[in-house]
Amino acid sequence: MENKDFISIGKITNFFGIKGEAKVGYSNESQLKNAKKVYLLDDISKKELTIQNLRFHKNFAIVKFSEIDNINDLIQFKGQRIFISKQQALKQLDNNEYLIQDLIGCSVLNEKGDKIGSVVDISTNSSQDLLNIKNLIGQVFLVPFVEEFFPLVDIENKKIIIKPIEGLLS
Repeated sequence: MENKDFISIGKITNFFGIKGEAKVGYSNESQLKNAKKVYLLDDISKKELTIQNLRFHKNFAIVKFSEIDNINDLIQFKGQRIFISKQQALKQLDNNEYLIQDLIGCSVLNEKGDKIGSVVDISTNSSQDLLNIKNLIGQVFLVPFVEEFFPLVDIENKKIIIKPIEGLLS
């Protein structure tokens, strides 16, 4: 199954009660709230599930799927990640918001067009996301992903322009 068309938004960590509700760890609350249909993917198949009810409890979401009526139906899915379609995720993004999978692999260029490195990962902290930029000699720098440092993000051409302040990349 081709996973590039889907975005992981959580994982079924356990069951909650005996009526088939799933305890779900999630990565993005708004994407989960807006999802009507989610998918369970493996190497050969895709299972579509409809979210019937959703509530939040402590640091987890409690999800009732229409297709699952009891704990026995749910237990087989424990540990599986849940996905939404990439198209659905893109519709929910605001201007200047990007999917992590689209940023990873982008070339990072200075304003003159010289290659500085490439994005190898994204780290998240409480104030903003950090681009993990690997330079041409293999060093990795964490740079706050803010418009002041990144005036141009071109996902289609897989390039990002950086406008670093002194000391940011050293």
